[in-house]
Amino acid sequence: MTDAAGIAQWIHDLAGSDERVKIESAMRLYFAGVGLCTPLLSRWVSDPHFRELTLPGRPTGEAHARSQPSAIIVGIAVRPETFQQIRAANDSPRLADVPPDQDAVEFELHVDASLEFDILTTREPGGPGAISRYLQKFGEGIQQIEIYVRDVDRATEILRTRFALPPLYPATRAGADGTRVNFFLATTPDAKKVLIELVEAAR
Repeated sequence: MTDAAGIAQWIHDLAGSDERVKIESAMRLYFAGVGLCTPLLSRWVSDPHFRELTLPGRPTGEAHARSQPSAIIVGIAVRPETFQQIRAANDSPRLADVPPDQDAVEFELHVDASLEFDILTTREPGGPGAISRYLQKFGEGIQQIEIYVRDVDRATEILRTRFALPPLYPATRAGADGTRVNFFLATTPDAKKVLIELVEAAR
């Protein structure tokens, strides 16, 4: 079972210079995140209407394949100093364009081609924003799991009506880099809470 100390170490390793250790820790961190949502996603895709909205891999049709998101991205919340360390150790990826009303600074981190993360930190340490509150309550860790779908409105409606899972927001909202998003605080079979972000890629 993954514990908080293990996750903290794997996050620390993302800022390290040893490429082998970084890849190993990234793999453990990614699969720990995916493992949180797998029981939920397995249930949701049993509905054929939800399943047809999910993406088996990167959305197609974009000019630059490298910039296209995987079907699942693990969101890691870290303190501002850790954020800067991880970014500097990984060739300073571009900062995402996050709507100004949201408490997030973030960048995408790609490790070993197949492991994809959003590294997030707060705009206002100690403030009332979502990332700040997470860090104050839990410290650095897996803050959310992002699942890419073809149509976030339809996917949200299916989860609301067929799985009795209310979204955190009454309507789809703008996400980073022109995406459209909504969030769900879901409960896993072993009674853990996991924040799921449904994401529709920018057109």
